[in-house]
Amino acid sequence: MKSVLNVLIGVLVGMLLAGGIILVVRAPQGETVELRPAPTEEPLQVHVSGAVVRAGVYDLPVGARVQDAVEAAGGFVAEADKNAINLAARVEDAEKLDVPYVSGFEPPEEEGFTVVSEGTPSPLAGQDLVDINTASQAELEGLPGIGPSLAGRIIEYREQDGPFARIEDIVNVSGIGSATYEDIKDLITVGD
Repeated sequence: MKSVLNVLIGVLVGMLLAGGIILVVRAPQGETVELRPAPTEEPLQVHVSGAVVRAGVYDLPVGARVQDAVEAAGGFVAEADKNAINLAARVEDAEKLDVPYVSGFEPPEEEGFTVVSEGTPSPLAGQDLVDINTASQAELEGLPGIGPSLAGRIIEYREQDGPFARIEDIVNVSGIGSATYEDIKDLITVGD
């Protein structure tokens, strides 16, 4: 009887092992799942106009703020009413952001605008460059990052040291570093 019992236990163990092997070897059922990369978000296109250096349409990243749009447009002009705009507000795709002028200021006629990608500012088509050798105080102050004191230093420099030979020479003026130069280099000239 012991041998019959051993045979039965052997058969049961063999059946269990065979069933386990069949479960492991059998082909999986169901549909295959294809993994795709996450979609990349399209940049926002925002039209910035009004009291900015270069009005235009700018591509900004999702989550950008009004401050980012103003910076992409070259910053505020001197006559901008900076307190009338919420710089912390998020911009939306296809939004027109009109930066107001201070009360009583008569804005110049709109000259048109260019479409600019990747938030990189570029001069308006047809806009005259500012000749740093002959520009008035007001014309110099219209450049991004140039306020009354820097404009005065530019005029003082050219009166004392003669005209600028190249636009790069503007960095010789005290207070104008490489960052300011990068902001204005496409907007200035030294004449013909």
